[in-house]
Amino acid sequence: MFDARLFIEVFITLFVIMDPPGTVPIFLGLTSAMTHKQRARAARTAIFVAAGVILAFSIFGQQLLTYMHISIPALQASGGVLLFLISMELLTGKMEEPQASSKNVNVALVPLGTPLLAGPGAIVASMLFVQRADGDARSLVSIFVGFVLVCVCLWVAMRFASVVHRILGEGGTLLVTRIAGLLLAAIAVQLIADAVIAFVQTA
Repeated sequence: MFDARLFIEVFITLFVIMDPPGTVPIFLGLTSAMTHKQRARAARTAIFVAAGVILAFSIFGQQLLTYMHISIPALQASGGVLLFLISMELLTGKMEEPQASSKNVNVALVPLGTPLLAGPGAIVASMLFVQRADGDARSLVSIFVGFVLVCVCLWVAMRFASVVHRILGEGGTLLVTRIAGLLLAAIAVQLIADAVIAFVQTA
């Protein structure tokens, strides 16, 4: 009841797209105003949100996009715009201002849970894997296990981000925040550029 080859393909693909090590500086930047407990809660919330979004799109995504006449490039471009706005807040220091607990939770939902973790790339890849399984139980189990393992890797990366925060101190965390903002802006621009290219190719 297990397809090892498909499992490895799913795990590697989603690991590269969702990039657990690369989330550490961005996670630190977005949660710099949080306490240790709030940061741990944000990590859990972000993982559950990302998992929920990806699973929902894997099952109902194609039907939903078709019904609403939304193309994959449009989804990709919207994610890019949202990430770019967040990157500007990181670069200008607005994310470091003290925030209420409810707003801290919102950071875990957007942009951490989506579109950073559950971005267009991860959503589309998951949808394609499920379509390829075509209802085969063994393939679906392999896809699910691979996806869960990637989520565990993401949680471990964000969970130990607090250790990195203690090592870096306030000054180091500020530097990482600025670098994270720059990296996030680059990711956003790449998403938008890919969306524009896809629009041109399908026009």
